[in-house]
Formats: sequence, C-alpha cells, structure tokens
Amino acid sequence: MTTEAKPNVLIVGAGIGGLLLGTLLERANVPYTIFERTSSVKPLGSALMIGSNLLPCFEQLGIDEDFIALGKPTMDCSIAKMDKGVPVHQTTVSFQPHIGYTGYKSYIVSRPQFYDLLLSQVPSHKIHFNKRVLSVIEQDDKVTIQTADNTTYDGDIVVGADGAYSAVRQRMYEALKQEGKLPKSDQEELPFHCTCLVGQTEVVDLEQFPEIKNDMSPFFNTMSDDSPYTWVVFATSQNTLTWMVLHHLDKASSKAAEEQRFRESDNSEWGPLAAQAMCDETRHFPLPVGGSKKFTMGDIYDWTPKTQISKVMLEEKVFQTWYSGRKVLLGDACHKLDPSGAHGAVTSMHDAIALANLIYALPANTTKAIEKSFAEYQKERIPHVMESFKNSQDLALFMNRGLAGTMAMFVMRNMPDWLWNIALRRMVRSRPQCGFMDPIPNKGSLAADRSPSTEKARVVYNRRNAAKAAAAEKAAPSAI
Repeated sequence: MTTEAKPNVLIVGAGIGGLLLGTLLERANVPYTIFERTSSVKPLGSALMIGSNLLPCFEQLGIDEDFIALGKPTMDCSIAKMDKGVPVHQTTVSFQPHIGYTGYKSYIVSRPQFYDLLLSQVPSHKIHFNKRVLSVIEQDDKVTIQTADNTTYDGDIVVGADGAYSAVRQRMYEALKQEGKLPKSDQEELPFHCTCLVGQTEVVDLEQFPEIKNDMSPFFNTMSDDSPYTWVVFATSQNTLTWMVLHHLDKASSKAAEEQRFRESDNSEWGPLAAQAMCDETRHFPLPVGGSKKFTMGDIYDWTPKTQISKVMLEEKVFQTWYSGRKVLLGDACHKLDPSGAHGAVTSMHDAIALANLIYALPANTTKAIEKSFAEYQKERIPHVMESFKNSQDLALFMNRGLAGTMAMFVMRNMPDWLWNIALRRMVRSRPQCGFMDPIPNKGSLAADRSPSTEKARVVYNRRNAAKAAAAEKAAPSAI
C-alpha cells in the first residue's frame, strides 16, 4: 500500500481537541467521523488564552482573522493579594516580549465562542451527537465502536478525545490490564487538589472597570490571605467578564470533594447545587478592579446566567499509555493539566496537529504502520506535555497561599529581566504547523522548535504535489 492510503478515523469526543482534529483531517482529505456522548456540548470554563503557539496553524486553516475578531489582546497578568480585606497589587507579569519573539499577540477568547468557531469548520453530517461509546473492539485489521443506541461503526483508527474520564481509555486499559501490560500508575485514580467555579457574565458596562477597558488589558489574579482561594477576572472583546474561583484543597477537603463529586455526577462536572453553594461561600470576595466602586465576586455571579456557571474538579495527571494497536488518546484523555498554566486546551490542540500530520503521512493502513505512527506521536508530544505539566504545577503553587506561595511570589517579584526572558522564550518555542498545507513563514526573532510530525507530513505533501504537477504536465496538450 502506498502513501495514498487514507485511514477511516473515528473520533470519540467533540471537545476542542476532537473538533480541531476533525478540522485538520477535513483539510487533509482524510475520512473521519466524530461521536459525542451528549446531545450538545457545553464548553466548560470561562475563556482560553491562545497566542503564537497556535496562530500559525490557524493561519494555515484560514481561521486566524475570525479568531482574532473574537479575541481580546492580553499580554499582562496583574497579581494582587488580600491584606486586611483589601486587594493589594503585588506585581504585574508581562508577556509583551512574546510579540517580538514570535510576531503574534496573545488573546483571551470566550471558550463557547471559540468552540463554535471550530464547530463551524466541521460539516454537520460528520458529527453524531447522543452517541455514548460502550465498547471498542479491534480485530481483523479494523476497529469497531458500539454506542449506547446499539449501533456499530467500523474504522481503521479510533481516537479517544473524550476527556479526563475517557471511555476509549477505560476500554483500552481494561484490555491491557487483562493482558498484564498496563503500568501500575495508569491503574490509579485521577488525583486532584483543586476545585474551580467558572463562568462568563452577560454584557457589562466596561466603563465601570477602567483597568480592563483598554485594548491590551491584563487579567487580574487575586490571592486570599486567610483562606485557600484564588479568583481571576478578565474581559472579552464582547464586553463580558470571564472569571474563575479556585479552591485549593488539602487532603481532607480533597477526599470530601471527591466523595461529593461521585454522589452528584458520573464525570468531572458537578451539579448546580454544588456550584450554588460555592457561589454563596465566595460572594464577599472583593475585586481588584472597578475604580472607586467596591465590586465583589457576588456582583459577578449576579451578572452571570446560572447556565453559564459550572463547578469542576481540576484533575492532574499524565498517563503513561497513550495508544494500543489502532486506538490512541488525545488531550485530557492522556494528560490532564491544572488550568493555572493556561496550557490544557493548547496541549490538546498541539496533540491534534501532531496526530493529523502522522495520519496524513501513514504509509499503509496496517496495524503495524498505525501503531508505529502512534509511537512517534507520543515520543514527540510527551516532552512538551511534561514541560506544560510542570509549568502548570509551578503556577498553581505560585497562586497558593502559605510559605511556598510566599516564596514563589518573592521570586517572581525579584526575578531579573534576563531570566524572565529565558522563561518567556521557552513558552513560545513550540509553534507546530500542518505539514500537509503551505507553511507560514516565521514572523519573529525566535525560530520555532522542530516538529518531526510536521516534517514527515511535509515530505509526503511535497511528493504528492510533485506527482500531481507531473501528471498535469503529461496530460496537457503539446505545444505546436
């Protein structure tokens, strides 16, 4: 079989990672279908921060202008700490050098609006809702999924993009465990040390918030001095406020939260009672914005539709096993990161880019060839994921209270510019592109990291284009 082999890809999960993978396969002309367990996806969370790590890919897809129209440039983080009931500014963390390094700004974008942008890129007939996957069976050089409505679907590859409690991962791990091939760490429960209340207000009058009205407004992070909470507020270009309240848990409260979660839901989203209770408990938290007015999180909650408020667990884990045979995992299904580092969605989308490149470049639809590509996928992605995992944990520590948080704050406030610039350069090195589309030239002073999957797809892309050009020239009538 030649490099023209096009596998049929079954994507389980219509979250951000699954949708971007579908979008990429659509452009690569690779057949795929997306299956989502719910009747519609409610994009949890308030907003995403996306910049140079993904904008070159968005340019290739032709969605960069639509994305920028939705986003609000945000290059700074203002950090305050409570002192005698009042938020007192501690430091401002600037990401402005990113522009010079990469040629791109960073943007805050409403998660639901970004989700709708990706959803619009996938033909509606290629997404099936209300399709909860019950089994994943691999045999006779194909893989079959069965859904709760007793329907089966055959394909060459199954991608588990279905979140932290992935059904694809669970089925894959069950089979590996029976064979004695599942590492012990992959058999353990997902740990979590934080819960989070998130939401987005209706349109508000930003004249009341002069600090966040400007075109390059920061996002505002406030740490409590006497309780294990951190709260964050930032604006969108649609004149809404997006927000989250983090509850940092100790061992006892973490155990109690886990028990409550399992009583109320079968995944990481809790019911409305838990969200309302946390709203009531944190209403008095003051905001570091609003000029002379004394706004609190209670005002934010009142401006937010109840349907836009969610309470979730923030699990943290990088699994060892990402693939088996024709099954492979993507995003939260194989690595769940604390949102403090704003890396979760970005790493999921980087997974999608690498996986799409390798699927495009598959030399054959055999299990051997597919599993080899999956091994290359994990090898390429795991260093970046582990770096993001560490960064997220470090930032979570920075936002926590206690001695460790105080020391982290001291280091941040006194870090010399040269050292901070080294950290900033590390943040923006990974800017992968689709190897099966025309490349976007580097726009800044810092070259992007090498992406093996992009290079592999580029070789196949160039060879196919050369073959098409040769065939067209041969078919053209000879000049007289």
